[in-house]
Order: sequence, then structure tokens, then C-alpha cells
Amino acid sequence: MIAFFWAHWPQVFAALSIVTGAAAIVHAALNKEDVRAATGWVGVILLSPLLGAIVYFVAGINRIRHTALATRRSARHALWREFYGPAVPRQAIADCFSTQFLPMKTLGDTVTRFPLTSGNSIQMLENGDEAYREICDAIEKARHSILLETYIFDRDRTGMRIADLLIAAQARGVAVRVLIDSVGARYSVPSIVHHLRAGGVNTFTFNGKVITGLRLPYANLRTHRKIIVIDDEVAFTGGMNIREAFTREFHGERRSLDTHFRVTGPVVGDLFAVAAEDWHFASGEKLAASSDPHGAVSSTDPIFARVVSSGPDGSIETNHKMLIGAFSVAQKTIRIMSPYFLPDRELISAMVTAARRGVEIDILLPSQNNLKLVDYAMTAQLDQVLKGGCHVWRVNGAFDHSKLMTIDGQWSYVGSSNLDPRSLRLNFEVDLEVLDSGFASMVGDRIDRAMRDVTEVTLHGLRKRPFLLRLMEKILWLGSPYL
Repeated sequence: MIAFFWAHWPQVFAALSIVTGAAAIVHAALNKEDVRAATGWVGVILLSPLLGAIVYFVAGINRIRHTALATRRSARHALWREFYGPAVPRQAIADCFSTQFLPMKTLGDTVTRFPLTSGNSIQMLENGDEAYREICDAIEKARHSILLETYIFDRDRTGMRIADLLIAAQARGVAVRVLIDSVGARYSVPSIVHHLRAGGVNTFTFNGKVITGLRLPYANLRTHRKIIVIDDEVAFTGGMNIREAFTREFHGERRSLDTHFRVTGPVVGDLFAVAAEDWHFASGEKLAASSDPHGAVSSTDPIFARVVSSGPDGSIETNHKMLIGAFSVAQKTIRIMSPYFLPDRELISAMVTAARRGVEIDILLPSQNNLKLVDYAMTAQLDQVLKGGCHVWRVNGAFDHSKLMTIDGQWSYVGSSNLDPRSLRLNFEVDLEVLDSGFASMVGDRIDRAMRDVTEVTLHGLRKRPFLLRLMEKILWLGSPYL
């Protein structure tokens, strides 16, 4: 057999190239909804025999099938809905915010899985020291359950502190479950996974069995969600991974910045539903229904909030649809803060159209980025929004990983999603849509503080830079969907 292969390897290679290439092209043509993506992949497959097909099957298939966990109508979710009652009615939105945001209520009800709820409480945690302190305190007080999902969980001083608290909670009888993305788990060597498992914590990696579990077509898909749910009463979510680089305690003034959120109320149940579905996908375990969701009562505050989950499954591009809708209802201001800004043509068109309607749009990006290739690609695209009337600012100082957005001082969108192709199509993300002027004011204040030390990006400034630098940026921009 081996002798036959070596004697006829050109024919074998040609046959494999034709079979795999044809299969990949058929799959791309039937499943890609964007003609540009389909055309690009067909070109890669044709120009790189066999290799192009392999790359497509590893990195080009961006739809994964979760085993349907009962989050949509699970026993636990039903208990939450029964206790909190129906979703916020349209009239309540109209009474509090006139009719401007009624289209967002309709859009969210149509494209997301979770209703807009009231009675939520949301606390902003503005840096790693504050966020990790609150998280550690909640873990120490946990009585019966902790469900944690994150992209990165470093085995550094902050990570070990949280891991040891999780191990201690497990030892005193708390049911602790930890889900870490298989890529994010490898940011530290050795991985924190081994330490958690050795301490008795039930720990899995998301999409970790790429080869042995026959998940090779999904190797490029990641959970970028950050969710911690404790005792069904309190949850933490936002953009912050678990790593000491975000703390002044360990990194002083060299620390990176980020914004996280502590939430209570009905959205806790919906955040649990998202994390529980991912847990079931990774571990095969269906989490038991809570017998008493009443402990999660938050307050009577009329903070309207909705959990928006998105990812390359049945909820693909949900975050993208919500952003398009939000830009279309904006009347005065759109304020965006993002570490990675590579919106597609549809989002750019929506922003530019809003700007030309007279909406003032400010986009804040870090001056020093932790991903240089992404930053080069970002810079290559900034002229598209500048020409449309948007304002772009580079925030000086420490790298800021925050993902924040407010519209007209009333509607906010915060969470794990970046404005780039990976977050909008490839990653599993979770965000909060919040309709509350008080919360929007907090987010606006956070953005205002960043605006104290910024450098404006102008078309003239972009164009006067060296030709070779601009060319390199454009070349990297061509690969931006895969950065």
C-alpha cells in the first residue's frame, strides 16, 4: 500500500484535491450567506489545492450546533419566568422613553431569545481591582452553586487567587462548575485547568476535543463570553477576562483597563441559561432546575435590561442586528468605546447614515493596542467612518479593553462583543441591552473620563503617514475577518 502510494502520489494528491475541493466549494456555496465570503473561500480552495479545502474545513465553517438545552423552556428557566411574570410591555417603554425605543423592543423580541425585563440592578465595576474583589467576595459567600464561563483564565496571581477560592467553595459543599475556552485556557502554561481539576472543581474546556471529539470543522470557534452566576442571585458579566494584567495591585500603572458589571434581578436567570447551555454542550450535563428562584429578587428599580446572546449557531449575528437597529433609532448621539474596531460594510453604512442625519458619533479606540496586527487593520479602515462624518479618538495611556456603547443618553449596550468580524460572526458572545437613563449616564461618565486624554484621528493625519505603512495596513485589513 505504501509502495503504491509513493509510486502514484501525484495521482493520489490530484484525486484528494478534487474530492476535498469539490466538497468544500459545495459547502461554501450552500451555506455562506455573504457572497463576498463565499467567493473568497472558493478562490482560496481553487488556488490552494487540498490545503485550501483543509483550511476551509478548519476555519471557514462558522456554524455550530448546540445540543438543545432547555434554556429556552427549561425547568429552571420556567421557574424564573413564572416568578418574575411576563416581559416588559410596549406601553411601559413608551411611558418611560416616549416611542423612540419601541422599535428596539420589537427588534429584540424578534431576534433574541430573552425578553426585556424590569427590576434589574446593575453595578459598574470600572477596573480589575474592583471587579476581582467583588467576584472573590461573592465566591466566598456562595452557598450552593457557582457557574463560571470565561474566555481567558490565566494561571497568574489573580487567577490562582480566584481558583483557590473556587476550590475552597467546592470543598465546603458548593457545586462549582468552570468552563474555559479551549484557546483561552492555553494563554497560560501550564493551564489553570489542571489546578482546578486537581482541587476537585468540575472543569471543562469549550470546544476542547477538536480532534478526538471530531470537532475539527469548529476549531476556529470560541466562547468569548464572561459569565459568573452565584447562587442564582448575583451574576458578573462584561468584557473582563481573569488575569492579573488588569490590576493595579500586581501591575501598577502599567495595568490594562476594562469594565465589568455586577447584576441582580431577572437577567441573572437569563445569564445562567446562556452559560448552562454552553456547559451542557461541553460536558453533556444538564443542570438541575432551581427549586427556589425567589432568592434572586433584586429591587423595584425599573431598569429595563435584556440578555443578548450571539454566536455561530441559531443566534448568529444577533449582536450585529441589535447594533444596526440601535444606530437606526439614534437621534442625537452615539458613543462607542471598543478595543477592536473592524465593523463590516453594513455597520459602517448604518453609522455613516446616522451621522449624515445629524447624529453626533464618537468612536473611542486605544492608542496602544495589545494586538498590533488588529490595530494596523483597524487603522486602515478608519477613513471609511471619518469620511462619513463620524469622529474617531485614540485614547492615550493604558490599553483599555472596555466594550461600551450609549445612544441618546438612554439606551446602552455593554458586554463581551467587540466591533470586529470575530465577535460578530465567529465567537459566542453575551451582552446586555439596558434601557435606563441612570445606567447610560454611568456609561457616559466612563467614556467622558477616557475623553480627557485623547488624540483625534483625522483624514489628513491618516493620509500623510508613510506609503509603506499605509500599504501594510491595507494588506492586513484584507485578512481582518480572520484576525
